[in-house]
Amino acid sequence: MREYLLAAGVIAGLLGFSHWQAYQAGAASERAATLTRSIDLIRERSKTNAEINRLDAAGLCRELGGRWVQPDTCE
Repeated sequence: MREYLLAAGVIAGLLGFSHWQAYQAGAASERAATLTRSIDLIRERSKTNAEINRLDAAGLCRELGGRWVQPDTCE
């Protein structure tokens, strides 16, 4: 009887360890995916910033849906 209890304890321990390992692997995968998405967003934002920085005041006004009125007014 004692051997069965010991075997059951070992099996429960192995199952618990296996579950913990799977959880850790899933968490690591999610962290990697989140990091990759963050890097992609930063690169996209960098491109957007570069495009905006190339615009003059009139171009920025038009991009925002306004109408450039001389001398220096965006409506």
